[in-house]
Amino acid sequence: MTKLFPAPNRASRRLRIALFVLAGCLVVSAGPSAHADDRFDKLVQKLRPNRLPDGFASANGRLESEQVEIATKLAGRIAEVLVKEGDEVERGQVVARMDVTDIQAQLRAAEAQERRAVQSKTVAEAVVAQRESEQKLAIQQLGRVETLHEKGFATAEALDQRRSAQNVADAALNAARASLGDAGAAIDAARAEVARIKSVLDDMELKAPRHGRIEYKLAQAGEVLGAGSRVLTLIDLTDVYMTVFVPSSVAARLAYGDDARLILDAIPQYVVPAKVSFVASEAQFTPKAVETKEEREKLMFRVKLTLPSDLLRKYEKEVKTGVRGMAYLRVDRDAKWPDKLQVKLPQ
Repeated sequence: MTKLFPAPNRASRRLRIALFVLAGCLVVSAGPSAHADDRFDKLVQKLRPNRLPDGFASANGRLESEQVEIATKLAGRIAEVLVKEGDEVERGQVVARMDVTDIQAQLRAAEAQERRAVQSKTVAEAVVAQRESEQKLAIQQLGRVETLHEKGFATAEALDQRRSAQNVADAALNAARASLGDAGAAIDAARAEVARIKSVLDDMELKAPRHGRIEYKLAQAGEVLGAGSRVLTLIDLTDVYMTVFVPSSVAARLAYGDDARLILDAIPQYVVPAKVSFVASEAQFTPKAVETKEEREKLMFRVKLTLPSDLLRKYEKEVKTGVRGMAYLRVDRDAKWPDKLQVKLPQ
């Protein structure tokens, strides 16, 4: 036989029992109706789970940080990795070195070429000095022959020979000066090659681009890597944040720089301050175009809550990414933070 009213489950039975008990308390309670209403409100508050005051919203998330990939610029073999996972490094600190035997040989060859260019310039300068002396002599000889020719003591042929000698001296001087210019250019080219190779040597030392903590060690000494291969992953300890997703009704009331509070699951006794540093301009998890109000209420926007830099510097050894927790946002700027969300940090 089909039952029209199925038997209630355990949850519904508990709810009915609670209602009967609540009604019995109200009936048995003596005094004016106002006292009964007051007791009823207090009892409801005890039965109701803790909720945020008006003007606040909450969402869950986890701590994250900017990750920097430390990679090779050029192909080569790793000579040594100087850090391990969990190490804190400073900006500019050498964290790995590549094998530079071949490059050092290239550097020695380039430096030898530079010295050769310098010597060539010294020779060119001496040749220029010689040609200048020869030109000066040719000019003097031409002047004397011109004087003698005017007085009739020198032939026209002798005058032509001295003029030709001067022209040859001028041409030789110009050639010497051109050679000197070539020697100077060769020195510049050699020095540029030396600088280039030194730059390559510098690139073969992998350095931390900022202060942080090594999260992953992706290559070992002796491995041959291509250009752009990752060796280490660095967590930037100066940029730690929690990403949460809130409905459009909350995101629309947030502003950059608004205060927020974080309570991490691992240390629930502390309340960590944060700031709203980013609010997505487009919704997540839903279509970009929605028509009805009900659909618009389902829109979830990504919000980034960044921890203060001075706080990160003070507790950088305790900062760990991936820790989950709750974020509390103040959507009403006039609302005061409740006592349970006042900032509380370890001493």
